[in-house]
Amino acid sequence: MTPQQLKKALIQSGLEVYRTLGDEIVLADRPRENLILDSGVRVRTPLNGTFRLRLILRAEQSSFSGDEPAQLFERARALSTAAVERGFAELGTQVAPMRDPTDAARVLDTFYEVIYTREVATLEEACAEARFALSVEKSASTGR
Repeated sequence: MTPQQLKKALIQSGLEVYRTLGDEIVLADRPRENLILDSGVRVRTPLNGTFRLRLILRAEQSSFSGDEPAQLFERARALSTAAVERGFAELGTQVAPMRDPTDAARVLDTFYEVIYTREVATLEEACAEARFALSVEKSASTGR
């Protein structure tokens, strides 16, 4: 299955696509009718006969300004309970600076992200797991 075929199949199953990155389809989050965002959920074309889903959970430095990086990664991991119970496994971590769109040298915030993956055998399973992943809270908050 090509990325274009996967994208079409995901759309036909009712999922909204944000963009395609190589062989990964990035699903969309639409918090308002006129706003579309990267959801932090990706579906990869079959590799060795399985579809791979990626779920990215994060904590923003600006929300927890006194925390060290290790604490921020733990805040992101705390969001993963339901995903881990469902079969997602931690793949790794990354630090992602959010740059000012008008001045690339200026960093507005920093995201501490934990990446989880799950492999499934069928497109139907991939769609079901993508819907589940879309329902997971992906950003740690202060509760305000």
